[in-house]
Amino acid sequence: MGITYFKEPKLEDPVLLASWPGIGNIGVIAINTLRGVLVSEELAEVEPWDFFYPRRVLIRSGEIKDLTFPTSKFYFKRTEKKDLIFFIGEEQPSPTGSPYADGAKAYRLANLVLDVAERFGCKRVYTSGAAVAPIHHTMISRVWAVPNFRRLIPGTRLYANTILMSDIEGREGQGNISGLNGLLLGVAKKRGLEAICVMGEIPVYLQGFPIPYPKASKAVLDMLCVALGITADLSEIEALLGPGEREIDRLYETFPPEIREQLDKLKLVRAGEAAEPGPITEEDKKRLLDDIDRFFKPQGKED
Repeated sequence: MGITYFKEPKLEDPVLLASWPGIGNIGVIAINTLRGVLVSEELAEVEPWDFFYPRRVLIRSGEIKDLTFPTSKFYFKRTEKKDLIFFIGEEQPSPTGSPYADGAKAYRLANLVLDVAERFGCKRVYTSGAAVAPIHHTMISRVWAVPNFRRLIPGTRLYANTILMSDIEGREGQGNISGLNGLLLGVAKKRGLEAICVMGEIPVYLQGFPIPYPKASKAVLDMLCVALGITADLSEIEALLGPGEREIDRLYETFPPEIREQLDKLKLVRAGEAAEPGPITEEDKKRLLDDIDRFFKPQGKED
């Protein structure tokens, strides 16, 4: 178990941006897009043997020739204002088959990621994922933020279109982050590293569908660019917004009218805060998700 290094660059006070697949792939699309537009270079890779099963085994003439594993790679980029390290994981280690990391392997991987961060002098880490929210897909996605130290709260509140998860009405100052996005916050705190998880809002009724939600990824990117003081050409992800919304509109039209009528109430709600009379309730949300689940199961579509 270890890290293979491709380069040993001299970086000045870099920031680590880490992501893995999840609901709508919001975080991994955001971080990977930024890595790509900044033309980052390969830095290192986590050796996969102790974390993942092979995705593919190549056999030729009765002999195993190759094994293909999920990759977990680091990249770096020097910018005028901030040096950056990116970590892009294709999968989260999980002994239970869940898409989210848990168990000893997840803890070891989180520590390996931070080993690389500290090797190059990182003191700040950002992770990114999805915030499943009671919003309609025609609304602007906000960014939910969770810092791992109290001293980070005032600065985090200053970012436009960003809200602390603990400030959202009905959560009583508490929240939950699944998988490595949450685990990395805790491990970073234990090691004295500042870390903030930034999550783009995705409508609650889309969480079970295997489709990306670029609107939320764009919201995360906008926030990160301001936080890091960098300028990046985001036209690549902006080009996905229109087609993405049209795809969701088509899916939405397949819902029965009575379900759409209830979901339209979400246009009056902003993360649990009613803007007008007639908001969707927690009971409404549960019933709607059950209805959607029943509607798609006969067609062979399950979460």
